[in-house]
Amino acid sequence: QVRLVESGGGLVQAGGSLRLSCLVSRNIFSFDKVAWHRQVPGKLRELVAVISKGGSTDYLDSVKGRFTISRDNAEKTVTLQMTSLKPEDTAVYYCAAMSPVSWGVYDFWGQGTQVTVSS
Repeated sequence: QVRLVESGGGLVQAGGSLRLSCLVSRNIFSFDKVAWHRQVPGKLRELVAVISKGGSTDYLDSVKGRFTISRDNAEKTVTLQMTSLKPEDTAVYYCAAMSPVSWGVYDFWGQGTQVTVSS
């Protein structure tokens, strides 16, 4: 059973920073990708940042230059460093992992952590 546990969410003023962490119960290299998604009630969930097994990264256009995804394989942790936060970044942020046999679907998810950015 794979578990992903997010932490680090909270309330921050616009322009501030937060660091989200995702603790994975399995070796991160066992997944093709690990990513951060976010969702606002009533809207579709969107992919914010992803890091592949090979280390390549990609970001939602609206967060490029502000967010950085990284991993610590020894600590089995994937981190999302968020800077210059905006009110529109307010959402529940989810960590998700894609296994090699999932046909490109994120098949493991954390419980989510709330990020609220006040104006």
